[in-house]
Amino acid sequence: MKGKQTVRDMMLSMAAIGVVVAGIYTLIPHDDSADPVKPVDYRVELITARRAAPYPVAAPVGLPETWRPTSVSYDREGGDAWHLGFLDPEREYVAVEQSSGPAEKFVHKVSQKATKTGKTLRVGGESWQRWEGPKYDALVREEKGATTVITGTASQKRLTEMAEALEAKKS
Repeated sequence: MKGKQTVRDMMLSMAAIGVVVAGIYTLIPHDDSADPVKPVDYRVELITARRAAPYPVAAPVGLPETWRPTSVSYDREGGDAWHLGFLDPEREYVAVEQSSGPAEKFVHKVSQKATKTGKTLRVGGESWQRWEGPKYDALVREEKGATTVITGTASQKRLTEMAEALEAKKS
């Protein structure tokens, strides 16, 4: 009989805890319509990368506010790798990636194993290689000293829009 009381007491305790938790949950205000993605300000990192990188670092100029920057990094030890991530107006991911490291290895890494299609695209007077992958597609431009990749889950149109907006500078 003692075992039944222990189980009964445990169930009553769990029910009491559940009532308290449910009460607290309903009292705390929730805004389910709030956007969980917080835009980042990448200006300081961009200035730093442009001073440190051995190549002109690219960032978009003139994109509408519907493009939201979500991540930024510069890794000097990792092939001077510059990363700037965005959500496009359709909430798809687009990233600007650059590195002075080995091109093919870098492109495979940042494009989630995309492969060359053999097709090229002219954007802003520059020739970009088209890559396609199971997760991300990419536009790739290899220049002396650096590889630039526009990659992500976004459509080809949005990747091209980002490539058109890029401005590469060295501080």
